[in-house]
Amino acid sequence: MRKITAELFISLDGVVEAPHEWHFPYFDDRMGAAVDAVVGSADTLLLGRRTYDGFAGAWPGREADGGEDADFAKRLGDARKIVVSRQPLDLTWRNSELLDGELVEAVAALKEEPGERPIVISGSVSVVRQLLAAGLLDRLHLLVHPVVLGKGMRLFEEGEPPIPLELLSSEAFGTGVLNLFYAPAERPGRAGYEEAKAHLPRGEG
Repeated sequence: MRKITAELFISLDGVVEAPHEWHFPYFDDRMGAAVDAVVGSADTLLLGRRTYDGFAGAWPGREADGGEDADFAKRLGDARKIVVSRQPLDLTWRNSELLDGELVEAVAALKEEPGERPIVISGSVSVVRQLLAAGLLDRLHLLVHPVVLGKGMRLFEEGEPPIPLELLSSEAFGTGVLNLFYAPAERPGRAGYEEAKAHLPRGEG
């Protein structure tokens, strides 16, 4: 069964909207390597319509320009790109196709397809939310930026049921960005202050 990894840029207050407006000052070689290790190595990308539109409007031109990012752009172009949309789209970027069917059922079928590398979601917040709630997301890769934006769409909406996660790995970049990988976890048992106080430091006297 194929695994699914979602990668998002996120602020300290949970905002994931329009990262191109705030994350570039924190983008360095280490973040570039982290993104490349996930998105750049994918052979299959699962993208929401808005993310696809943004990618398709930028990366083919960057590949054609032959600049420093042309190799990364070519790898994105060569990957299979599956677009989640309820409306017909003009998919002009090569190797692009519409997801066939309802999201949860169609993605569950995708996970059954042969392949060693994970299917990667970049951005596409609505898709990430739905797959995480459905138990279909295997890894959540968050690049947490040391900035409080105060407004904008957040990754997790208020009023939704809790989703327990397990921290798989953490790394701090020199820019202050935290490189975090999570996986779904079992729900913790019930506990309150009576259970927690046993772990408080005890005085000598």
